[in-house]
Amino acid sequence: MGRTQISIYFVCLACSLILNVLLLRNNNVYLGGKWELSWSRRAAEEAEAVAEISCSGHGRTYLDGLVVDGSPVCECNSCFGGPDCSQFLPDCVANADSGDPLFLEPFWMQNAASSAMLVAGWHRMSYGFPNQSLISQLLEDHIRRLHATVGNAVTKGRFIVFGVGSTQLLNAAVHALSLDNSSAPAKVVASLPFYPVYQQQTDFFRSVDFQFQGEAALWKNKSDSSLNFIEFVNSPNNPDGQLRKAVLQGPHVKVIHDYAYFWAHFTPIPAPADEDLMVFSLSKLTGHAGTRFGWALIKDEALYQRMLTYVIMNTLGISKDTQLRALQLLKVVLEGGGRELFDFGYTTMNQRWERLSNSLSVSKRFSVQEIAPRYCNFSKTVKDPSPAYAWLKCEREDDKECYTVLKEAGIIGREGSRFGAESSYVRLSLLKSQDEFDTLLRQINKLVTKEDGVKSII
Repeated sequence: MGRTQISIYFVCLACSLILNVLLLRNNNVYLGGKWELSWSRRAAEEAEAVAEISCSGHGRTYLDGLVVDGSPVCECNSCFGGPDCSQFLPDCVANADSGDPLFLEPFWMQNAASSAMLVAGWHRMSYGFPNQSLISQLLEDHIRRLHATVGNAVTKGRFIVFGVGSTQLLNAAVHALSLDNSSAPAKVVASLPFYPVYQQQTDFFRSVDFQFQGEAALWKNKSDSSLNFIEFVNSPNNPDGQLRKAVLQGPHVKVIHDYAYFWAHFTPIPAPADEDLMVFSLSKLTGHAGTRFGWALIKDEALYQRMLTYVIMNTLGISKDTQLRALQLLKVVLEGGGRELFDFGYTTMNQRWERLSNSLSVSKRFSVQEIAPRYCNFSKTVKDPSPAYAWLKCEREDDKECYTVLKEAGIIGREGSRFGAESSYVRLSLLKSQDEFDTLLRQINKLVTKEDGVKSII
């Protein structure tokens, strides 16, 4: 072999070695004209193997769940048990207490490929992003696109703060707004029935700057005085699903608009909300309550800076993994103009509401709230009710403790007194899994058929 040929051989060998090193550094392999997975293959296979376990359709297995004898353990829905969740438990209680939005789980199973994400071990290890911000600019852009698509909030001229769910942002807002006030504590109020966290958080932090003072309407004639107020407005309202507006007016009134449920699967969208301070949550948008992500749209820059400082001092920002997952989910939501998610969610919730309403329509003992159909600018149609909760009332005088009445019938709801209402009311969640809703409906039907002259319509 000549020297020239030898030289060419070593040059080619060196180039080949360099190319292989570069490919290995990128942790990918190029085979047969396409890229093949290498470091991510094991994680992908593990995730799919766990997801493939059906648990008889009445439960789930998870990557972080228990493992027995090398196999993931099924976590069964209420009223189902056994190793594969195939055993129906006929005497179980219908638990309609929590607001776990598992009604959207089937949607994400249908969109498994587009919603999946695989995170490298070295993903975003720093506290912040390269621009020293704690907020993903790409995620912020997608949030603005989302509101423009759905038409439920104005984002132009607004600053955005991320929070650990909307819960953190609600208190961040109370804290920030109270700093505008005088030496006297701001009076925090809400209209009955109100979301219990408004009072619970305000009381828990026991600040000298704010105090919870109950029902907003009681202060209506004093809101134009020198007293300082912070009013929570939840629209649509938890627990009764009604669209709400602020009760108090005046120069010393600040309003926090909680729009956690202002999405097209829970309510018609009459027009974009255009308020000074608006709070939203991923939990009730996509159903991912455990991801703990929320955001606030804020018009005033000084208020934005105070709320941002609160979040930084409280949690030093929001998990980068959480932000990445939220981004991936919003990409799926925005596909096709958001129609697929909201159509699925609305259909599910509307059917549940109709089935429950029909069961209770023959009852003289129990009633639920009335919600009128309204035109929705997002769907361009008149939409029937699809609330997240049933606000049930025991109508009889001897059923004043409605929670107890339902509990004795095998139904667990949330007491009306926790919402500042009378004990004759109970909130029933319609958000949970299909198994749990079916159990609730079955127990309601049993209870109603015990009334004189009532026959089941299910």
